[in-house]
Amino acid sequence: MSSIFHNRLHKQVLQSVYSHKKYLVLSISIFFTLLIALSTVSEFIFFSPVFVFYVPSSAIFDFILIMIIAALSGIVTSLSIYRVHILSNSVRKSGTGLFGSIIGASAGACSCGPLGFAAVSTFGVVGGTATSFFTNYETPLRLVSIAILCITYYASVKSITTQCKIIK
Repeated sequence: MSSIFHNRLHKQVLQSVYSHKKYLVLSISIFFTLLIALSTVSEFIFFSPVFVFYVPSSAIFDFILIMIIAALSGIVTSLSIYRVHILSNSVRKSGTGLFGSIIGASAGACSCGPLGFAAVSTFGVVGGTATSFFTNYETPLRLVSIAILCITYYASVKSITTQCKIIK
């Protein structure tokens, strides 16, 4: 019974948020921006000398994780901005919503392909160590970022239903 209530609650919150087209456009924009950015950093998209999109069969799971991170970041950011707008207060009142989506997206960008060379040349040994760490643990870090975004999503839905009192 409570599972049905929670599903209905999430559906009502999403309908309430996305009934405003600006939040839908925001979510879609964030999704595509992060998908392109993370895919480029992970070397699934190449722009030079010609545009190439290629996901090797050994990296399909990583690409799916990138898509999940991009989608959750779009949803969580829209929910957080909606909550800030409804509360008509500062970002502090919004809790961890925006912070969670920033952490989740940045943790998802841990495939350090071309960025690794810049980090090594800029920061020397520390940059090389960080690049090695992120390269070795990129899948677990992406899973952690998805967990952070899921927690932030549930916290945002709960906050919208309790603090904003728009769902009855």
